[in-house]
Amino acid sequence: MPTRRECANAIRALAIDAIEKAHSGHPGAPLGMADMAEALWRGFLRHNPADPAWPDRDRFILSNGHASMLLYALLHLTGYDLPIEEIRNFRQLNSKTPGHPERGVTPGVEMTTGPLGQGIASAVGIAMAEALLATRFNRPDFPVVNHYTWCFLGDGCMMEGVSHEACALAGTWKLGKLIAFYDSNGISIDGKIDPWFSENTGQRFAAYDWQVIGPIDGHDCNALDAAIKEAQAETGKPSLIICKTHIGFGSPKEDSPASHGSPLGENAARTTREAIGWNEDTFVVPGEIREAWDARKKGASLEKAWNEMFAAYAETYPGLATEFKRRIGGELPASWPEISRRARSHATRQTADQATRVASHKCLEVFVPDMPELLGGSADLSGSVGTQTAASNPVDVANYTGNYLFYGVREFGMGAIMNGIAIHGGFIPYAGTFLAFSDQAKNALRLAAIMQLHVIWILTHDSIGVGEDGPTHQPVEQIAALRLIPGLNVWRPCDDVETTAAWISAITSKTAPTALVLSRQKLAQFAHPNQEDLARGGYILKDCQGEPEIILMATGSEVQLAMAAADELNGSGIRARVVSMPCCEIFDRQPDDWKEKVLPANAKCRIAIEAASADWWRRYVGLDGAVIGMTGYGSSAPGKELFKHFGFTVEHVVETAKDLVSKNR
Repeated sequence: MPTRRECANAIRALAIDAIEKAHSGHPGAPLGMADMAEALWRGFLRHNPADPAWPDRDRFILSNGHASMLLYALLHLTGYDLPIEEIRNFRQLNSKTPGHPERGVTPGVEMTTGPLGQGIASAVGIAMAEALLATRFNRPDFPVVNHYTWCFLGDGCMMEGVSHEACALAGTWKLGKLIAFYDSNGISIDGKIDPWFSENTGQRFAAYDWQVIGPIDGHDCNALDAAIKEAQAETGKPSLIICKTHIGFGSPKEDSPASHGSPLGENAARTTREAIGWNEDTFVVPGEIREAWDARKKGASLEKAWNEMFAAYAETYPGLATEFKRRIGGELPASWPEISRRARSHATRQTADQATRVASHKCLEVFVPDMPELLGGSADLSGSVGTQTAASNPVDVANYTGNYLFYGVREFGMGAIMNGIAIHGGFIPYAGTFLAFSDQAKNALRLAAIMQLHVIWILTHDSIGVGEDGPTHQPVEQIAALRLIPGLNVWRPCDDVETTAAWISAITSKTAPTALVLSRQKLAQFAHPNQEDLARGGYILKDCQGEPEIILMATGSEVQLAMAAADELNGSGIRARVVSMPCCEIFDRQPDDWKEKVLPANAKCRIAIEAASADWWRRYVGLDGAVIGMTGYGSSAPGKELFKHFGFTVEHVVETAKDLVSKNR
C-alpha cells in the first residue's frame, strides 16, 4: 500500500512531465497543493468518475486555474475519461487538457477558471444553489440534494476584489457547505507578496462570518484531515482552511516565483523527481498508486445508493421527483407555451408609451409565479431595474426559501455568483444593474459566454436618455463592448413587444447568456403584424413601396426616431425602409436569404441610428453609409435636450438620408 505522500507525488510527477513536454505551464501550484488535493480527493470528495453529471456529486472548483495540471492529474488518476494521452497533450490544440480548466472540454471540470478570484466567487453561487434546492426537494429520509462545494484558491484570488464581494455574501448567507482551501504560499509572479498583500486574511474572513481554520501545514495529511472534518462539522458558516505551503514543493525553485509560470527545465525536473523519490519513467504511475487513487468503484457505489434512494423518493413524492429531474435537466415547464403566450398577449395590448425597463418588469410578473427555476436579484437597484416582482420572495437564510437575492452594490460579485448558480443547475439566474455599471461585471459576463451559461442580465438606463445624472451614468461604449463578447446575445428592444420577444429568447436560449439593454425613459409602441420575425434579431418594421432608396437601422429608443424620419422621407418622395435590429448577434446567425431580404446587398444607402458608440455599426452600413451615434461622452442635462444636442433628431436623420440618396442617384 503506497503512502499518502507517494499518492500526492503522483500528481507532482504528472504535472512536471506534462508541463515539461508542453514547454509551458505552471508547475509551482500543482507541486505545492498536491498534498491538499490528496487529502480532499481520496478522503472526502463524493463523486463518480463514470458519471461527471451525477446530480448529487460534490462540486470542486479550482479557482487558481493556472494550476490546471493539478486538476487534470486528479481526474486522470481517479478514473475520469481523461487517458494518459490527454495528459501528454497538455496545452495542445484540441486536447482535453487546455492551459486553464474549461467547462465542457474536460470531463469533471465544473467551471472555466483562470481569471483569479472568479472561481471562489462562483463557488458561492454553487453553494447557494445547493442550499435552495435542498430546501425545495429534500424530505425526511430523502436528502436527494446533499453535497459540498469545495474550492482551492491562492494568494492572487484573495487579492482580487471579486473574492471580497462574493465571500462577504457567503458569510452573510451562512453557506455552511462551502469549504475553501487557501493555498497560502506567500509568492506571486512579482515575488514575495508582503509588500503588496499584508493584511490578515484569517481576520478578514472571520469578519465575513466564516469559520477560519488554521493556518495549518498544507503538506501534513493528518492536519488536513482534521481541518476538513472541523469544516464539515460547522453547518452554519462557510469554512476557510488556511494551508501554509511551499510553491514548487520539492524543486530547486521551491518558494520562488521562478516556479510559478514556466517549466522547471530538464535539470530541475530531474532534481525534483529525485527529491520526492519518484523514480518512474515520464508519464508512468505505478499500479499500486493507480489502484490507491481509483475512485470508480467507490463512486459507483455512492451513486447507486443515491439512485436507489431517489427511486424510493419518486414513489413517495412523484411530483417532486419529476420537478427535480426537469429542473436539473434544464427543461422548461410544460406550461411554458402558455406562459409565453400570456406574456405576448400582455405586450400587444400595451398602447401607451412605456419604458422598456417597465415592459421587462411586466414580463417578469408573468414568468416568475409559474417558473420556480427563475432566481432573481439586483445589485442594490431592484426598483430601478424592475427585477423584483409581486411573486419575488427574498431568500431567507434561516431556512433557504425564496427566489430573490439582494446582492448589494457588488456588480462583479453578482455576476460571478450568477455564473455559479447556473453552473450548479436547477435555476435560471437573472439580475440587474445599470448598463453603465456592466463594466464592473464584464469579466463575469465574458466567462458566462465562454461557458455558454444560461444567465440573464437586465441592464437599464441604457443611453444619454438618463439625462441629468451625466456621463458617469450615461453608457456610450458599453453596448458595443457587450456585442464584442462572442456568444453573448445583446437585446436592445424598442417597445413592449420587442421586450417580450427578448425575454422569451433569453429564457429559451439555454446555451447562451443574454443581456437585456433597456430604457429608463418612455418609448412609443409599434404594430408588429409578424411577431415571429422578432425572434430573428433584425427585421423590417416599416417598409416602402418598391425597392428602398434608404434603409434606416435602429435599436431601442432610436427606433421611434427612425420611424418618424421614414414617414417624412416617404412623404417627400424618398423610399425609406426601417429595420429594427434588437439583437444583432441573432440576426447575424440567420440564413442568408433572410439577411438579404432585410438588408439587400444592393441597397448601399444605409443609416444606423443608436445613442451609443458609432463605430460598431460600420459592419452594417459600410463605408458608403452613415452612423448617427455617439463619438464621445454625454453630459448632464435633461434627456430630451441631450438627444437634440447630439443630433438624435428627425431633422438630422432626414438631412443625412437625403444627402446619401443624392450622392448615390
